[in-house]
Amino acid sequence: MSEAEVLRLLATFFLGGFFSMITIINPPSALPVFTALSAGMTPEAQRSLAARTSGYSLAILVCSLFAGGLVLNLFGVSLPALRVAGGICVVLLGHGMLFGHGPGSANAGTAHANPAFFPLALPTTTGPGTIAVVIGISTEIREQKTVLAEALAYGATLAAMLATALIIWLVLRSAQVVSARLGPAGIEVLTRLMGFLLLCVGVQFIASGVRSFIAGG
Repeated sequence: MSEAEVLRLLATFFLGGFFSMITIINPPSALPVFTALSAGMTPEAQRSLAARTSGYSLAILVCSLFAGGLVLNLFGVSLPALRVAGGICVVLLGHGMLFGHGPGSANAGTAHANPAFFPLALPTTTGPGTIAVVIGISTEIREQKTVLAEALAYGATLAAMLATALIIWLVLRSAQVVSARLGPAGIEVLTRLMGFLLLCVGVQFIASGVRSFIAGG
């Protein structure tokens, strides 16, 4: 491969992967959930929660890249089924935020042993849509014609995942500043609004999965 081809391949998979993941993850959308779960925590605990959430998100992305398609095939799970299941999780999360109970409520910190993984990393930041996107990228990588091109594509995609996890961490670390600016009333309004939007997103995931099931016969 020429130098120009290498640079083009790296740019394609890094920029394409980064913008695909960061767009569907939309890190600011996790702020209401993070704020509700970290209510009453010390600043040190909040920073730790943000770091663990970004770490889990990165782990989910990497696992989806290397093993997502294999795991789905092993258990006979299709991408439409993944969308429906993930959509149900998102709907439940949004319902809790909208009505003040469940995984998105202010009391959720005591409801989960590891809130950094669920519901923050999965499904708030790295949900079914993100996993499906990463699995799609992995299929594109395996279609590369040479081992070198495949290795470079994997490297560029991993770099994009690291950049995505870094942005998730930076955004979640800013939650305390955002909370101070908005105040309790503003946070409640934002939480209810994001809960409603999450409900809509979850319903859209379910509808998309159902349509894919029907189209597939």
